[in-house]
Amino acid sequence: MKKTMITGLLLWAAGTLSLMAQAPAQAPAQAPAAPALTVKSKAEADAVNALMTAANAQNPDGVIKAADDLVTKFSDTAFKEVALFLEATAYRQKHDNEKAQIYAERVLDMNPKNYNAALLVGEILASTTRENDLDKEEKLTRAEKLLNDSIANVQVAPKPNPQLTDAQWEEGKKFTVAEAHNDLGLVALDRKKYDVAVKEFQTAQDMDPQPAYQVRLASALQSAGKNDEAIALCDKLLADPNLHPVIKNLAENVKKAATAAKK
Repeated sequence: MKKTMITGLLLWAAGTLSLMAQAPAQAPAQAPAAPALTVKSKAEADAVNALMTAANAQNPDGVIKAADDLVTKFSDTAFKEVALFLEATAYRQKHDNEKAQIYAERVLDMNPKNYNAALLVGEILASTTRENDLDKEEKLTRAEKLLNDSIANVQVAPKPNPQLTDAQWEEGKKFTVAEAHNDLGLVALDRKKYDVAVKEFQTAQDMDPQPAYQVRLASALQSAGKNDEAIALCDKLLADPNLHPVIKNLAENVKKAATAAKK
C-alpha cells in the first residue's frame, strides 16, 4: 500500500478509535472535528476494536474478517462506512482490485464525499485501464472526476481525529492531494497526453517528493521528448544507494530510453 494511502487510513482509524473514548477533546474553531461515532454495546465496541487492531497491524486478512463480522453482526453500526473502506483497502493490499473497487464503491454509495474511497476507486481505474479496453475513455473520465472530487473534498473535510494538530491534518491532506495528482498523471499517460502527465506528476512530487512519483515524472518527461530532463532526474534517483530495486529498474529503463532517443 502506498505511503499516502496508509497515512489517510491511519488518520481515519485513529480518529474512530479516539471517538470511542468518553469525550474527545474539542478541536480548534478553525478546524472542526468530524462528528463523534458511537457504539451501542460492549460487543459492538469489541468488534470495532478488533477491526482497528487489524488495520493498524496492516493485516489485510484480519481486516477483511473483522469488517465482515462487524457489519454482519451490527448492521446498523455507525462504523459501517469505516469498516467498508478498511475492507476495500485490505483487498487493495492483496492486489484484488475487483473486490477493492466493489467495497470502495459501497462507501461512495453511503457517502459520495468520502475522499479516501474516491481516491481508491480513481487510482484503481487509472492504474488498471488498458489501451484496448472498449470502455477505456469511460473509465478514465470517471477516474478523473473521482480524483478531482477527492482533492476538493479533502480540502474542506473536518479533522478525523480532534487530537490531531492543525499542522498534522494539513500534512495528511497534502499526502492525499499528492496521491490524487499522481493518479491524474496516470490518467494522462493512458490518454497519451504527456505534457499533462508531466504537470500532474510534478505537482505530486512537489507536494510529496517520493521516488515513486519522481520516476513516473521522469517517464512522462521522456515520453514528452524532454530527454535531458528525464536523464537528469533518473541520475538523481539512481544516486541513492537505498533506492527500491523496482524504482531503480524503472529509472534505469527510462534513462536508457531517453539516451537512445537523443542519438
